[in-house]
Amino acid sequence: MGNKPKILAFAGSLRKDSFNKKLVKIAIEGAKHSGVEVTYLDLADYPLPLYDGDLEQRQGLPDNAKALKKIFLAHQGFLISSPEYNSSLPGTFKNMIDWVSRPSPDEPEYLAPYKGKAAAIMSASPSHLGGLRGLVHLRAMLENIFIYVLPEQVWIAHADEAFNADGQLKDVKEQQKAIQEGKNLADFVLKLHAPLPEGSHL
Repeated sequence: MGNKPKILAFAGSLRKDSFNKKLVKIAIEGAKHSGVEVTYLDLADYPLPLYDGDLEQRQGLPDNAKALKKIFLAHQGFLISSPEYNSSLPGTFKNMIDWVSRPSPDEPEYLAPYKGKAAAIMSASPSHLGGLRGLVHLRAMLENIFIYVLPEQVWIAHADEAFNADGQLKDVKEQQKAIQEGKNLADFVLKLHAPLPEGSHL
């Protein structure tokens, strides 16, 4: 049981009633059904100052950045749903990525919290594009810190009307797409971390 791959699921939004928190929780259902462990993370529980190299030099990494680094290091996959702010990512989300990327003496290698891991990306937005423009930036950023990003992605347009009172998507097809995205990530992570057959060589 303890050897199961772990997926970290979170939204790039701090808002309590975030559409993206609802969306990522739907996708978690699919990931869990594939036999991985899933941890849900709320970024609002880990407030961080704006990244400042002078601040880091004077005080080191903030406690919440250290805590987040440990969490990211302990997981092999990331299930992410991010809102689109002005055609890109929320500043608080990018700021978290920046702090977690900062090296610490006990890290095994550069960008260890991210490198060689996998991610599935999604977005929910009130706009008719469903956060699609933000996903372009999110994909590029994740790939440039050496994360494998699944080609499939989910975006929910008119998100202010898309969810029911229970936080589920009203459209059955969209609900299934979100669940499938979680399953796709879990299946990929399981394959990525599967033991090699006996006698095989890399």
